[in-house]
Amino acid sequence: MSESALLDVFVIGGGINGAGIARDAAGRGLSVMMCEKDDLAQGTSSRSGKLVHGGLRYLEYYEFRLVREALIEREVLLNSACHIIWPMRFVLPHSPQDRPAWLVRLGLFLYDHLGGRKKLPGTRSLNLERCPEGAPLLNRYHRGFEYSDCWVDDARLVTLNALDAKEKGATIATRTTCLSAKRSQGRWNITLRDENSGELRQVSARVLINAAGPWVLDIVNQVTHTTSSRKVRLVKGSHIIVPKFWEGQQAYLVQNHDKRVIFINPYEGDKALIGTTDIPYKGRAEDVVADESEIQYLMDAVNRYFKVKLRRDDVITHFSGVRPLFDDGKGNPSAVTRDYVFDLDTQGGAPLLHVFGGKITTFRKLAEHAMQRLTPFLPNMGPDWTREGVLPGGEIEHADFETFSQQLQQDYPWLPQTLRKHYGRLYGARTRDVIGGATSLSSLGRHFGSQFYEAEARYLVKTEWAQCAEDILKRRTKHGLHLTPGQIEAFEQWFEQTLGTRPPEILQANVG
Repeated sequence: MSESALLDVFVIGGGINGAGIARDAAGRGLSVMMCEKDDLAQGTSSRSGKLVHGGLRYLEYYEFRLVREALIEREVLLNSACHIIWPMRFVLPHSPQDRPAWLVRLGLFLYDHLGGRKKLPGTRSLNLERCPEGAPLLNRYHRGFEYSDCWVDDARLVTLNALDAKEKGATIATRTTCLSAKRSQGRWNITLRDENSGELRQVSARVLINAAGPWVLDIVNQVTHTTSSRKVRLVKGSHIIVPKFWEGQQAYLVQNHDKRVIFINPYEGDKALIGTTDIPYKGRAEDVVADESEIQYLMDAVNRYFKVKLRRDDVITHFSGVRPLFDDGKGNPSAVTRDYVFDLDTQGGAPLLHVFGGKITTFRKLAEHAMQRLTPFLPNMGPDWTREGVLPGGEIEHADFETFSQQLQQDYPWLPQTLRKHYGRLYGARTRDVIGGATSLSSLGRHFGSQFYEAEARYLVKTEWAQCAEDILKRRTKHGLHLTPGQIEAFEQWFEQTLGTRPPEILQANVG
């Protein structure tokens, strides 16, 4: 793209909303650029509960429109990326001290029917004294319910949106800070800084979209020097990861003593992901960490329901993210809406769209609505398209992952089942691009431990904007959870020596 070319759309923010908007806009035939000051999904979008869900608890706050939209989107996303999104059953133990059973049944009935559920199985009642799902629970929980939602690899969802945007013509600039954006003669003149080289560059665009998440008001005040009547409420959500302590693939949804609900989900095969907290947060979003009181809060929620008693030593790791919720004036952080709101500023004939709030499940609809709002200013853009669109790797016939897995086994009989599952779940139909011309495990290159081979690292640097070891170990994959400290250190050294200073175009050389 020429530096002097006038872009149609410039997007600030490489989280799920920014990447989703860039993808939607590029697919409409518009010229698009997106910048992200860090790595893709480095902020909130890699620190979620990893769920595509309607939000059962939002029904208590009468968020019927949001829940309906999220339930519809749940199956749209499942069809678009069945390799990184898949169904999960959630067990909800019931106790007389919790919400009344009739209220739970009513909520689950609405949950089953609000969104036109087609693929996912509906709710069923459970006798926890007899069914295997009740075995890990304390004996005082006699009855429960089971319902469906979906799991998602959140950071990969962001990356695949950015990759699809790129393949449709967008420019994706990671580790690139937007220093300033000024209106002039009906366009935006934007100054960017490459955080690796320090180099400055100038681009111009007809429309500017601020999807900076927790930093949305920083962009308003410090980059565009505009104003907005909207407010953002920062809420900290923390999670812990512990060894998995029950049999089966079901997840659990439990209620803590303060009536907040906590998800206890199987994670990465042999682990459990537990969260989340909802705490008002003040401070820099970059500095957020889970504190000890939150970790204890989550362990207490588990210990209230399960026979196994978690201790602090059981916590393998923890993470925390800042959710930039649209401030609707509610006092209770759990009651603050998860809906999204736009603020469109059209002064000077150069539109500026600020995005407030949102959640992973509704990112596609948010992006579609954003582009619809901008139709008067971009009359040549194409129609809505993402509802039927497929994300990279999701090009699997009939969105049937099991059949696809069998095909991988036929194509690569030398791949161990665990490695085949790892590649299939992360890369789907793009698995062949990761493996390249390899015909044996040894030809995948150096083995760093667990399911991690050199060919995958090279693919991620060349194709998915990975620029350092952390990008791969924490966001593009979760290898960091399965390697020893010594293996992680060895990979970091190898990466720096082998890939860290080499141009991307030579990183896909055949391995082995």
